[in-house]
Amino acid sequence: MKGSQVTIDHVSKRFGDFVALDDINFTIEPGEFFSLLGPSGCGKTTLLRIIAGFEFPDDGVVLFDDKNIIPLNPDKRPSNTVFQTYALFPHLSVYENVAFPLRLKKLPKDEIDKKVKEYVHLVQLDQHIDKKPNQLSGGQKQRVAIARALINEPKVLLLDEPLSALDAKLRANLLIDLDRIHDQIGITFIYVTHDQSEALSVSDRIAVMNAGHVLQIGTPYEIYESPATQFVAQFIGETNLFDAEVVDCVPMKTASGEEEHMVTLSVPSLGQQAPLATDTEATAALDRYMQVTDYEHTEKGQKVAVTIRPEKVRITLEPPATGGRTDVNVFSGIVEEPIYSGFQSKFYVRLESGQVIKVFKQHTDYMDEGPVIKWKDKVYVSWAADDAYIVEDIEK
Repeated sequence: MKGSQVTIDHVSKRFGDFVALDDINFTIEPGEFFSLLGPSGCGKTTLLRIIAGFEFPDDGVVLFDDKNIIPLNPDKRPSNTVFQTYALFPHLSVYENVAFPLRLKKLPKDEIDKKVKEYVHLVQLDQHIDKKPNQLSGGQKQRVAIARALINEPKVLLLDEPLSALDAKLRANLLIDLDRIHDQIGITFIYVTHDQSEALSVSDRIAVMNAGHVLQIGTPYEIYESPATQFVAQFIGETNLFDAEVVDCVPMKTASGEEEHMVTLSVPSLGQQAPLATDTEATAALDRYMQVTDYEHTEKGQKVAVTIRPEKVRITLEPPATGGRTDVNVFSGIVEEPIYSGFQSKFYVRLESGQVIKVFKQHTDYMDEGPVIKWKDKVYVSWAADDAYIVEDIEK
């Protein structure tokens, strides 16, 4: 079984005056696990329903392997859909629910039996094959729905927030199962979710959507580490985001010969950098500024936004040793709120300027390293220029 290439070719959709999709245009490669990620009302489910055939676009087409499928009814398209609500027949067993699509095709009994057992095994429900839906957990019901959707051997499986009705542990377990099933059968999965962690966990690529637009398409790493817009930076995980202005941009060469730029930014909300008793000269030139390594050329005076993930910010009770480096940003502040979460601590630090910065500190050892940081402690927060990222288009 092999997946189809799916091309969304300048698709738009309106509901009255509301623009649900505005000129959406991208291609999903055969066999990809591709996620449509965004908040409620962003257009992701509308796009999935157009691919499935439950809605029609006002403009544009959808191609499966270069064939326009818009004129085809849902049951004539080489795709099947798994819904949030399992849509199982309550009076039928697991076996009969999964067999239902094949019985509609009037396949021979022996062939139906063989395929049903194959797909029930694929979703690891062999021991529950004779049970009715009311005897199954939510996760087991969704596995039945997945087996029923796959038994017709579609080239594209569409998943419309299939895990949102489950509790957190069930979601995590079924997500692993989905990834395993995708790896085994190799067809194209198009997965709709508003949950960033789900999309980051299983996707080959992600399309981040908002207000009917696709803001960025990339791998989970690209989406998280190199967000294209402020919305993407804030929607994917947690981050610290600041408005800034480019003061200087100096081209440099990396050890591998790649060109980068050391950008000095004026960030009014951060205030002055903390003077370091151990390294005063290294930070003197950066007073009131922040440095960022950037691979795109930015112009002096350009208005930008800069993002730094909380886990990339260090927090210490003493001024950090920079080893003479001039690309380390250091600010001092007061711990306004420490939150212990087991595997990590989250700190909200109010800088002298009044700006609050989020810091995540991973607990890697039983005793952790260094003294415990408490509420109202004076601390230093620091990060390297390489760990901040410039977002050039400011969305107001």
